[in-house]
Amino acid sequence: MTASSLRATLAALVVLFAAAAVAEDASPAKQLAELFQQSWEYSMAEDPLFATHAGDHRFNDKLPRETLADAKQRIEQQRAFLERLEAIPREELSREDQINYDIFRRQKQDAIAEHEFLSHLTPITNRSGFHVSFPELGVDVPLNSVEDYDNYIARLAAFDQYVDDHIELMREGIKQQVTLPSVVLDDIDQVLEAQIVDDPTQSALFDPLEELPEDFDGATHERLAKEAKAAIAEHVVPGYQKLLEFMTDEYLPNCREQIGASALPQGRAFYRHRVRHHTTLDVDPQVVHDTGLAEVRRIKGEMREVIRSTGFEGDFAAFVEFLRTDPQFYADSPEELLEKTSFVLKEADGGLPALFGKLPRTPYGVREIPAFIAPRTTTAYYQPPAGDGTRAGFYYVNTYNLKSRPLYEIEALSLHEAVPGHHIQIALQQELEGQPTFRRFAHATAFVEGWGLYAERLGLEMGFYDDPYSNFGRLSYEMWRACRLVVDTGMHYLGWTRRQAIEFMAENTALTLHNITAEVDRYISWPGQATAYKMGELKIRALRAEAEEKLGDRFDVRQFHDVVLGSGAVPLDVLSENVQAYIAETSGEQQP
Repeated sequence: MTASSLRATLAALVVLFAAAAVAEDASPAKQLAELFQQSWEYSMAEDPLFATHAGDHRFNDKLPRETLADAKQRIEQQRAFLERLEAIPREELSREDQINYDIFRRQKQDAIAEHEFLSHLTPITNRSGFHVSFPELGVDVPLNSVEDYDNYIARLAAFDQYVDDHIELMREGIKQQVTLPSVVLDDIDQVLEAQIVDDPTQSALFDPLEELPEDFDGATHERLAKEAKAAIAEHVVPGYQKLLEFMTDEYLPNCREQIGASALPQGRAFYRHRVRHHTTLDVDPQVVHDTGLAEVRRIKGEMREVIRSTGFEGDFAAFVEFLRTDPQFYADSPEELLEKTSFVLKEADGGLPALFGKLPRTPYGVREIPAFIAPRTTTAYYQPPAGDGTRAGFYYVNTYNLKSRPLYEIEALSLHEAVPGHHIQIALQQELEGQPTFRRFAHATAFVEGWGLYAERLGLEMGFYDDPYSNFGRLSYEMWRACRLVVDTGMHYLGWTRRQAIEFMAENTALTLHNITAEVDRYISWPGQATAYKMGELKIRALRAEAEEKLGDRFDVRQFHDVVLGSGAVPLDVLSENVQAYIAETSGEQQP
């Protein structure tokens, strides 16, 4: 028996024995709580990196194992958890526990479906995956004690095994004809080569060793630096070198030419599942496509009104070209871009109490996207705080190619990624009390990204977009998400080409061509995810409109937002039920 198989067997036995310990006559609520806890414990042991993020530090010296055997064992365990769940009488649970039951069931069913569609055989994309996240390990883990640094170095030393595991998955993907499209991996060699250094001290992973805590003595400094250099030279660099050779010699020559998920085995069924998973709605891709087209028409009309208000003489295409090329709309340095971003965020912070009754305790900061991935990733992204509150959330800003980062987009982008968008929502979720632990870290893309897009629109109520160019930037961002509904379904379900998708977005948004191309390649490598934003935002806006109409003068936007965010990231049907309960309670009506 291999070490991996032994570990998997032991983990399964731990869960089995724990399950057996639950009294047969325990109440359904007790059985459910025990199941949630055992599932959480299992997930911590199986994914040590996530455990560290969640604030569980028992596995801080380990990396996950990702072999085919591990994937099989994990999915068998998910099936076992699901079977135990379905043996619990849902009708005997409280309303809150029924919500927990339904979300847990959805998570397990989706994980099983993803495995059956062989999603685990494409563990990376052009902009995400272990090869991109690992160089950021030093900013993602606690580094306060000697033990913390020893754990960090142990993870560095395990990296080559981590690479081997992922290569095993991708080799099987080649056999099963489940690969990424070649077009999105054209420059992956540059991503990997950035981590292949001759001098270990030039690796980003050595940065935490440059400034150790002052209370470490000289001998400890010397030992840790020596061990870190050895781990980087003997495990990290060879791991990246091995991955580069595999990608160049084996993977890229066998990547598929077709960009759409429909080209995969069971491709159309897989894409329908992806849309349902990310939107949390039982909706057909064609309906999503048509919704996108309708939103594009509506937003285009609003954009034309803004153009008229500027006095610009020319058509839509000419105005967009003006925005893309006029120097007044672009920063001259990374520092200027970051400074203007920080100013917007400070102004946004001051407007939050008017919109929320409850705000998170956890702060957030601003960072530049690392240079090695900046040319191949999006304009910005958000990194959640540590689950135990020991690290803030961070809004990452892309300062590469400043002529593709227009200033008129800063307000909408910052409100989405930081406040009142992702940071408010995710930090509040991680601070939830009285919920099963898995709910604090649950992810429903349509809710998370729908809230982010809704937060952009909240800028209108916060005093932002007071010049027509920033307002056009807001509309362009909304148009961008509407276009996603069209191009994602177009490429993955309706046979669109990459060129068609790029041209459609270029015709309808003010995004620069660099950003459009990066975005389209992201959609190609991540089927269905891009459909979540607009579908989620439309639902939140519809629920707010309903609450405003039914409650009239009794509507309080602070209460509404607290209700929307008060249960964390939930499927949209659960969100609707929560809002309906709020409307009924506020209006004094009984729910049916």
